[in-house]
Amino acid sequence: MSRLTKVILRNRILASLRTQKEEDRKKKSRLIKLKLFRTRAFKKAKRVMFYVAFDGEVDTREMITHARKLGKIIAVPVCSKDRSMQPCLLSPDINMSRGLYGILEPAIKKFINLEKLDLVIVPGVAFSQQGSRLGRGKGYYDRFLGRLPGDTPSIGLAFDFQVLPCVPVVSTDSAVHKVIQA
Repeated sequence: MSRLTKVILRNRILASLRTQKEEDRKKKSRLIKLKLFRTRAFKKAKRVMFYVAFDGEVDTREMITHARKLGKIIAVPVCSKDRSMQPCLLSPDINMSRGLYGILEPAIKKFINLEKLDLVIVPGVAFSQQGSRLGRGKGYYDRFLGRLPGDTPSIGLAFDFQVLPCVPVVSTDSAVHKVIQA
């Protein structure tokens, strides 16, 4: 599919994300959290990389807080100008500051090796039911997922309207192992 198709689809879904009622977003995010926490991958994981939600995405704050209470070590992505992304430990005592693209990240960076991650939670603009992913167009997650060890599970979180029969992909796009939706 053409690049134009990706742009049109991305713009449509982003508009839906931004106009979704906040109460619906919170309710669905809680349902997604319950589904995620019941998965075998989450139960087994010691070190989980979550994304920090912004711009209407499935909210991960409550997930991060609860996962920490369960004894999980939490990491979040930090994007660099060189178009790479690294997992950074998120401890409760560290303040957050706006990073590249205005996304919150730890003000004090303690990076961990991506091979140490047991599970990666992935945002997306749209997903196919098979796990193909349409991101925001910069390729950070595609490159990151491409570097992850093959046995590290990745789970995309999405609202129902973000999961489609298929999404346009190219050879550099990376899929997730599973998509959880509500």
